[in-house]
Amino acid sequence: MNRSTLLALSLLATAAQALASAYPETPVKPVRDRYHGVTVTDPYRWMEDMASPQFQAWLKAQSEFTAVGLKTLPGRQALRERLGQLADAGVITGGYTPSAGQVLYLKREPGQNQRRLWLRQGVDGVERQLLDPLAVPGMPGKHSIDFYSPSPDGKRVALGLSAGGSENSTLVVMDVASGELLSERIAHAGLNQYGVSWLADGSGFFYNRHPAEERYNKSAVYFHRLGSTEADRLVFGWGAPKSKWQIADLPYVVVSKQSKWALAEVLHGDAVDRSYYAAPLEAVLKDGAAAPWKRVIGPKDRVTKAALDGDRLVALSQAKDPRRELLAYPVAGGAAQTLLPASSQVLLEFDKGEGELLVRGLDAGVSRLTRVPLKEGAQPERLLLPFDGTVREMAALDGGEWLVRLEGWTQPAQTLVLKPGSMPRAVNLQPPSGLDVTGISAERVMVKSHDGVEVPLSIISPKGAMVARPTILTGYGAYGIVMEPGFRASRLAWAEQGGRFAVCHVRGGGELGEAWHQGAHIVNKQNTVSDFIACAQYLIDKGYTSPELLAGTGGSAGGITIGGAINQAPQLFAAAQAAVGVSDMLRMELTPNGAPNIAEFGTVKNPQHFKAMYALSPYHRVKDGQAYPAVIVTTGANDPRVDAWMPSKFAARLQAATAKNANAKPVWLRVDYEAGHGMGSSISSQLDEQADVWSFFLWQFGHPAYQPAK
Repeated sequence: MNRSTLLALSLLATAAQALASAYPETPVKPVRDRYHGVTVTDPYRWMEDMASPQFQAWLKAQSEFTAVGLKTLPGRQALRERLGQLADAGVITGGYTPSAGQVLYLKREPGQNQRRLWLRQGVDGVERQLLDPLAVPGMPGKHSIDFYSPSPDGKRVALGLSAGGSENSTLVVMDVASGELLSERIAHAGLNQYGVSWLADGSGFFYNRHPAEERYNKSAVYFHRLGSTEADRLVFGWGAPKSKWQIADLPYVVVSKQSKWALAEVLHGDAVDRSYYAAPLEAVLKDGAAAPWKRVIGPKDRVTKAALDGDRLVALSQAKDPRRELLAYPVAGGAAQTLLPASSQVLLEFDKGEGELLVRGLDAGVSRLTRVPLKEGAQPERLLLPFDGTVREMAALDGGEWLVRLEGWTQPAQTLVLKPGSMPRAVNLQPPSGLDVTGISAERVMVKSHDGVEVPLSIISPKGAMVARPTILTGYGAYGIVMEPGFRASRLAWAEQGGRFAVCHVRGGGELGEAWHQGAHIVNKQNTVSDFIACAQYLIDKGYTSPELLAGTGGSAGGITIGGAINQAPQLFAAAQAAVGVSDMLRMELTPNGAPNIAEFGTVKNPQHFKAMYALSPYHRVKDGQAYPAVIVTTGANDPRVDAWMPSKFAARLQAATAKNANAKPVWLRVDYEAGHGMGSSISSQLDEQADVWSFFLWQFGHPAYQPAK
């Protein structure tokens, strides 16, 4: 370590001590709970009343304290400007939805703060803007677009609009030709992340709605007749007569012009266990919830996705193999037929086109596409891609073609049209990036975890000599979600600081199929944290970084990952970010979003679950006097998924645990009052947070340009 770095670290320690000594005062009001013979003390239970003046005043004080601290980091403004330049380096599109020869999509042009809705005639035709969510006619305020679904004839589009990143959508309908909003205003439609399902004639649609007093629970599917002033009819889910739904069951109804059936999907509180019901569409429209719904697929079938194909359902099942197989279930009942057997690939999803399916698999971390004809006797075939990366989107076009969006760790996104027997054809729905990416490279290694299991680790680095660099290591590990290769222009700013990125594909995700998810599920959730720690140690041992130059991050469910890592191995990290993170595992299930997550994290009502949850819960595992890395905890005031009190309690507990340590590093709570969980946040809001967090990291790494004035 050279003399200038030692001086920077010395100044860093002095500044950190001064800032840490001035935390806003946090009242301690212990509440004791008894779980299965174990007494648990909660010193900050009072924060859970987020509407109280005391909590709001405390949150404001913490937010202002952090804002003042961030302003002392001299390199922060230049970094924010550079991030803005990269964000404005080109046009970004996504969400491609073909309908009646048209393609709807979201587009952000340089300088715009939200994505806007656009329409193009075909993939190569003329485009026009349909909606700017920051200026919606007849709806005051600034909004974000949560979902959109065009009618089959392309004449209407149903949209979900919400304010302040709240995801509390109001469903509206637009006339495509005029761009005007129709009379529909349906509140509490925030659970339609996948859009709504229109009738073939465009006269109405099925959608999910939750009660006004709920955010995620007790939801049901209703049918809305376009232009009708009568109350929408309940057709499936909570409140249906003679039904026995759990409050966290999440239902959707889907119809197809190629089938006489209506298909109801029910997510049983998580992303894995699902049931599928079918009923004649004519009966559903006539009798609503009283229609003869019949369960075709149940949780024991372990189906992760299904779609209508005439008188059968095509579905991905992991009942026999955790990497999944593609099956066809007759609606009338009987044995399922195998369309695509399980293989070394992990089958992730599929989309349905004209007489065929396009199946996306994961092979050693990259996407593979397989075309599966639905005609009897026809054989599957693989479709070629120009490079190994991630297919982020795929949508069926007319004439047997497919539109896909492909990107990699070091390859900016591009849109392609694929057709069997032809080479991929690039189209400019996503204009080519003008960014210079020749200076970065990516690699994938396997890291042995604590129990001998090998964990994938992706590393994105500036090209050049193998030296220890400032490194950000991130991990997630929940719901079977896969951390796939993806391009982020902002990473170029980090590379310009000499930095690396690394992604630890911890157990709890789905990188290696459902077995990988189950490898860190409830009672063995510790494996998620152990995998992350193993990856951090690998990066240090192999010379990629050092404990003085390593920061760990985790967001949402990844709050458990980073929280566990800094509790169990704080010596590996100079800094950390817990972003809108789950940190109080014992109280999570009591939040509005708690019931749907019991299947993923467990419940304190179960003794075995409680034992595992309490042993890992980041908030409860904080140790007084322990030497923690510097931590920046971030939250959104409007977060509907992880209530802001949870990151707040974690930050308060870390501040209290380190306050008496003369060498303690700072613990800051950053609050965004214009954001929620991240969905729908404005571009400026996202870039502000990124600049703040990275500046915090570089300060802690001793980077001379980020040290506060003496």
